[in-house]
Amino acid sequence: MTKQNKPKNKPAPGMPSRQQIIDFITSSDQPAGKREIARAFALSGQEKIALKALLKDMSDEGLIDVAPGRAFHKMGGVPKVTVLRIVEADGDTVWAVPERWEAEGIPVPRLRVREKRGPGGALGVGDRILARTEEAGKGWIAHPMKKLAKGEEAVLGVVKEEGGRLYLQGLDKKERASPVISERNGAEPGDLVMAEISGKGPRLFAKVSEILGDPFAPRSFSLIAIHKHDIPNVFSEELLAEAERVAKQPLGEGREDLRDLPIVAIDPADARDHDDAVWATPDDDPTNEGGWKAIVAIADVSFYVRPGSLLDREARKRGNSVYFPDRVVPMLPEVLSADVCSLKEGVERAALACHMRISADGEITDWRFSRAVVKLAANIAYEDAQAAIDGAAEHPLTETALRPLWNCWAALNKARAKREPLDLDLPERRIVLDEKGRILSVAPRERLDAHKLIEDYMIAANVAAAKALEKKKAPVMYRIHEPPSREKLVALKDYLKTLDVAFALGQVVKPATFNHVIARTKEADFHAEVMTQVLRTQTQAYYGPQNAGHFGLSLGSYAHFTSPIRRYADLVVHRALTEAFKLGPGGELPSDKDMAKTGELISKLERRAMEAERDTIDRYVAAYLAAHVGEVMEARITGVQSFGFFATVDGVGGDGLVPARDLGREYFRYDEAGQRLVGEDTGVEFALGQRLELKLVEANPVSGALRFELPDGKGSGSGEDRRRKGGPPRPLHRRGRPANIRHQGKKR
Repeated sequence: MTKQNKPKNKPAPGMPSRQQIIDFITSSDQPAGKREIARAFALSGQEKIALKALLKDMSDEGLIDVAPGRAFHKMGGVPKVTVLRIVEADGDTVWAVPERWEAEGIPVPRLRVREKRGPGGALGVGDRILARTEEAGKGWIAHPMKKLAKGEEAVLGVVKEEGGRLYLQGLDKKERASPVISERNGAEPGDLVMAEISGKGPRLFAKVSEILGDPFAPRSFSLIAIHKHDIPNVFSEELLAEAERVAKQPLGEGREDLRDLPIVAIDPADARDHDDAVWATPDDDPTNEGGWKAIVAIADVSFYVRPGSLLDREARKRGNSVYFPDRVVPMLPEVLSADVCSLKEGVERAALACHMRISADGEITDWRFSRAVVKLAANIAYEDAQAAIDGAAEHPLTETALRPLWNCWAALNKARAKREPLDLDLPERRIVLDEKGRILSVAPRERLDAHKLIEDYMIAANVAAAKALEKKKAPVMYRIHEPPSREKLVALKDYLKTLDVAFALGQVVKPATFNHVIARTKEADFHAEVMTQVLRTQTQAYYGPQNAGHFGLSLGSYAHFTSPIRRYADLVVHRALTEAFKLGPGGELPSDKDMAKTGELISKLERRAMEAERDTIDRYVAAYLAAHVGEVMEARITGVQSFGFFATVDGVGGDGLVPARDLGREYFRYDEAGQRLVGEDTGVEFALGQRLELKLVEANPVSGALRFELPDGKGSGSGEDRRRKGGPPRPLHRRGRPANIRHQGKKR
């Protein structure tokens, strides 16, 4: 072994463990391939063959990855020497990313480049370098060794024409640079394209590599989000072949037969997959008088997607399915997600069943888990199930399946009311498209008792899964929602004070604390904004192996179990249950360290999916409102800053800005605590939650941006024009407080 490749502590000879291999390649000063590992541990003959097999297993398990030149590095890490691409260069601060990154499911790391000035000049965006890398704290440092031939960066944008030249307009609302298009390759103004960016500073150029079509076509909106957020949306041929192969396997021996039970799946009418189904009946056990027996049957995805398989690695890389109005980007190939693992009426399916005994008060008194075979009695839409229970429509399963489910839910509802979870009634926007993907309507989604019923059965099964694994002392992938921070509580208190709503900080804050605030403001015109502020006060939920409870649901132990088709977290829980209860193949009990790493990853991927879905909804809303540009509409203020306020159209959504400079000749002071802009002379205010009339002047479907003005042209034109046009219009609703609030300055 050369001196340069020698780690700090020479390893003992003999076949190394997985951890010893990771320690060696991590501490080695030089790239470490199979030859270097074998030499370090003094392996020979058959041991080298065994080492090769071990390294392949470690690669399949996601522990290590291989870089060009067959050198290994820890999965999620960066090779000792690798090619990097510069993605940001601002003065002396330069950032780069690996040009090749195949650590599945792990976000691409950004490396701080310690640039050495020399021949070739400073590094710019798009430059490629060969660099030596090192881990520093929680980040990475790159030391350039050699500047390589110029690289290209692929971006998504729209072709724009100005002054006889073509430019590439980025899709992000904050995008500033618009590179000149040097090679159009057939692209016309208005086309949505993929382009390769080169150059640096103000001299950026774009070469069109692919024409994607009309950016204003509704089906382009989700495509934009997929590209913008780097969401994997294509399965390899090898992976699809594996999915087809495992889908054909028999259901397996020893499954509990639940085919004769009238189990039903209640889902949205347009559901693309069906992971869960439910059944309930009165419990005939005299020790549970007035109680119930219930089954929540979940698609047995872990039977088909085994740990370390290609399917598993791709699912972990995606983390979850991503749902758009016009398409779904699934976590698993459709032969599994929409077919073999989807619980369908009249078809035998493999399921992991959670059997629960529920008391008359709705408490879960006992549970067990089994691998089962089910044959659903029906797939029922929420609206149809509700209509059957309400007597508005007939359904053959009303008395045998639906009525018992509703009666058992009445008990579950008692337990829910007792624990008082956070009760936020914030409407979800529903985009309705026609068969060609054109927008028919944008409206709040109606929330029925049928939705709440399924939600409570799923919560009960998730609690049972967490407690069952705890009782077995097995690792749990918890769904964690921590209590709000004191800083957020103080901000909420300051905001509520401006509404004359008391909120004491000395108390132990529980979900019920917020529910009482919501109830007290129910009849106020600012009720919706109070709920929004309560939501913003909450912490973001995440996944991890260390239990911290679920504050919002007011539960001590909670894990996601009910959606393994679309969430990797649920698949992890299924495997743990399968192993802990010895239910057959496909089980796994990963270490806390592996669970923590996976939890961190899938939490990040969940946030990515949420952002992509939200961006796409904004684009659809902007496209829907584009036909109403120039109209005056009722809106509600959803955010206030020193530079202006944001407002959303009632019943439709989509935030747009009204700049403070466009509010007339009067100077407006920003009251941060009260979240309002206050006129210095008149005391007229624009405050969070306030409803008023605004004129829509721009709706950009490509970026999802909206822009509003005050009605009757106020606020348009030059600054001098604005000063001549007088003060702001009267709001539709005053908030019942005196206007003399000039003394309220910005709070620190």
